[in-house]
Amino acid sequence: MERMTISLDDGLLAEFDDYIRHRGYENRSEAIRDLLRERLELDRGRAADGGHAVGCLSYVYNHHQRELARRLTESQHARHDLMLSTLHVHLDHENCLEVVIVQGEIPSVRQFAEATIAETGVRHGNLHLVAADVIRGRHEHGHDHSLGPHHSAAGPHIHLKPRN
Repeated sequence: MERMTISLDDGLLAEFDDYIRHRGYENRSEAIRDLLRERLELDRGRAADGGHAVGCLSYVYNHHQRELARRLTESQHARHDLMLSTLHVHLDHENCLEVVIVQGEIPSVRQFAEATIAETGVRHGNLHLVAADVIRGRHEHGHDHSLGPHHSAAGPHIHLKPRN
């Protein structure tokens, strides 16, 4: 790890110190690293028209709204190649929060997310993507992932390695 020095005017430094105190950081360095990662990820995501990503699509909807829950479920099934997991939370008697963990080529993931968020009745939609490298291989992990005599821990599989 390299050490660097930056200069900030007094007002900006005071505001930054309030920010890190409010967020619970123990030191300025970790806060700066997180802000840099966030900004670089945002720029990478905007610039990327290709590549792979893993991410989280979240939204709220009223499950009583005509056919909306069915349409959302059907769209997820139609793009099951992008779905890793879905969490469904009942917020009250009408509203549900859904969190969908997605992975895939960035344009495909974005297209799915934008179509979901654009559904009439979907509110508070947000997509957070993390660019990732896909590593395909067959290797041991140093511990047993075996699911029984017919499954091998060293079978072909992929890893999604987040970029910085």
